[in-house]
Amino acid sequence: MSYQVTIQPSGHQFTVNEGETLLAAALNAGFALPYGCRNGACGACKGKVLSGDVVFGKHQASALTPEDKARGLALFCCATAKSDLAIEAKEVAATKDIAVKTLPCRVERMEKLADDVMAIWLKLPSNERLQFLPGQYIDFLLKDGKRRSFSLANSPEEDGLLELHIRHVPGGQFTAQVFGTMKAKDIMRIHGPLGSFFLRDSDKPAIFVAGGTGFAPIKSILAHAFHHEVDRQFVLYWGARSLRGLYQPELPAAWQQQHGHFSFIPVLDQPLPEDHWPGRTGFVHQAVLADFADLSGYEVYACGAPAMIQAARRDFLARGLPEDAYFSDSFDYQAGPA
Repeated sequence: MSYQVTIQPSGHQFTVNEGETLLAAALNAGFALPYGCRNGACGACKGKVLSGDVVFGKHQASALTPEDKARGLALFCCATAKSDLAIEAKEVAATKDIAVKTLPCRVERMEKLADDVMAIWLKLPSNERLQFLPGQYIDFLLKDGKRRSFSLANSPEEDGLLELHIRHVPGGQFTAQVFGTMKAKDIMRIHGPLGSFFLRDSDKPAIFVAGGTGFAPIKSILAHAFHHEVDRQFVLYWGARSLRGLYQPELPAAWQQQHGHFSFIPVLDQPLPEDHWPGRTGFVHQAVLADFADLSGYEVYACGAPAMIQAARRDFLARGLPEDAYFSDSFDYQAGPA
């Protein structure tokens, strides 16, 4: 059995099969709805069911609360249809014409950026390029059928190699491989690009909030924006536990010198005595709150751990940020150890 789904306000329509998620059906039909984790953890795909009935599907309670459900909201990445539907969602037109591919790749080189952060550069076959929007991610397709998602850190202009920043997760099977046995010339399979975390066309100043390796997709976004001389006010808050967690501080510091409309504010949560840290301390999103009394005229792009993403969204909206001006990419490992 299949059902007809109408997206408002565009009026676009697509068919969803029984048991198929609304997000999967929309993407298969060429309509790019916002999404992030694709497993009910981050809330990026949340939208309103205007008419019809859905099964909410398995999700984290923090991503879709009982209050959300009472307001008619659902997570389209895990919701399935029980009838014809009308849904309200802001379509991401910029991804519509980008092909999602499954490709072999070769590990070209590796570099340890910190004790627990490895940069990997992947080379695609000579006849392939991966078209993507800065901020998107790819999945590694592992031999056991599992996937591991990592954001692209290079800009689309520098697509000869795909750059990833991978943090070692204690007990994580894949990251243990990265830090243990992976080597140059290893062959992998990837799938992408994926995700709707990218810079929107707007005149509003943008605040970027990165936690740890959440810097990777923001690096891609900012490098692309600077390449195209985008004339918007940008500020980057990059948070880490201690100084070694800011594994490429020289890059945003150089951007700050080169671009008068960009500011870089590093924030350490628990600086070590040997860091001799003279700068900002505490949670990175709270540094934003300390600097901005009213966020109603801004866009925010946040990337990092789920707890930071959720706290930032809650506190920024309370400070006046419009709900549709908060864009996030949550590094969630719900699907299994990394």
